[in-house]
Amino acid sequence: MHRSIKAAALVLIAGISGGCGRTVGQTSESAADSNAVTEATTVMQTTIPPAAEPVTEPQLSEAEKLLQDLTLHERVCQMFMVTPEQLTSYSIVTYVDDEVRGGFEELPVGGIVLFAKNLETTDQTRQLLADFQSLSRTGLFTAVDEEGGTIARAAQRLGTTSFYGMRYYGDLGDYDTAVGIGRTIGADIGGLGFNVDFAPVADVDISCANELGSRIFSSDPYVVSNMVSGVVSGLHESGVCATLKHFPGLGAEDGNTHYDSSVTLYRSLDELRETELIPFAEGIESGADFVMVGHQTVTGLGDGLPCDLSYAAVTEILRGELGFEGLVITDSQQMNTISRVYNSGEAAVMSIQAGVDIVLMPQDIGAAVEAVEEAVQNGDIAQERIDESVLRILEKKHELAS
Repeated sequence: MHRSIKAAALVLIAGISGGCGRTVGQTSESAADSNAVTEATTVMQTTIPPAAEPVTEPQLSEAEKLLQDLTLHERVCQMFMVTPEQLTSYSIVTYVDDEVRGGFEELPVGGIVLFAKNLETTDQTRQLLADFQSLSRTGLFTAVDEEGGTIARAAQRLGTTSFYGMRYYGDLGDYDTAVGIGRTIGADIGGLGFNVDFAPVADVDISCANELGSRIFSSDPYVVSNMVSGVVSGLHESGVCATLKHFPGLGAEDGNTHYDSSVTLYRSLDELRETELIPFAEGIESGADFVMVGHQTVTGLGDGLPCDLSYAAVTEILRGELGFEGLVITDSQQMNTISRVYNSGEAAVMSIQAGVDIVLMPQDIGAAVEAVEEAVQNGDIAQERIDESVLRILEKKHELAS
């Protein structure tokens, strides 16, 4: 028996044999000894708690691992898509040389967009895109405007399949025809090395003065929805990303975002919901990878900003109301509605604050990247805001590479 327990037991026995003649002090001592016995017994009966379950660290995806390995500069550069010329002093780039390599090493952007002047032959185009891909440790988005009709860089320069303007097919209203258009364009440009098509046009033809004309399928939002959904599906069948444009719709404009300093659409949110947003919602439901946000100002948003700089347009309506979880890209920020009003850094920072993932073709890519980095460093843009977009970008690139 443990010594303290044995001693307490002897004291307790002595107290009992002393009878009623014991003093109060002796009784208290006896009670204390009894408590000691109880406490000691309790200690002996206490069980050892079970060992804690081992903590399992969450497994990172390949995109998350790559994100962790990128510097702030590399992360910010992922959020820009530019022409090859913007990385060089050249007016036309048709092949990758030391200057192109040096420009890309300095500004390792997330994507390249080619125009007709970059396309000479089928083999040359394939080589140019393959060489650009080889420069990037993350993979590149390689994009082209191939809508059909008048906006068809590959068809016009390289003789890939040509189509009428989309109004012609909208008048037919046949979903399967739209799927075939998307599938054919996707196969044509995918075979050249493009993985993103800046199409289909999801605008609704409301004003005869808009800048898009026959590029729009119809004045009926439901016809536009049907055709847009078909083109998206067809592009996906060919492994090419689809881009809905020009959110939240340019069809009601009376102006031109390429040339005017501002373009205002006098549309309420209810009017947008009843017309312009219907095809975008359908295209999103069909799985469109990108949504391109235009430079139009919409009075119903209440902020007086071009939509690609507007938190209300990008985060509240596109992300929140329509539930878009893919990649948000601006229209070209070289267009006058941006470049005549904002410098490249201001526009890029405002776009990212609005919720945009990729800024397309700022007037000065170096100044835009620098401004965003400074905004992160001084707290105007949270690091988490950058990482959110970059992870989304890397996840889509990983998907394309799989």
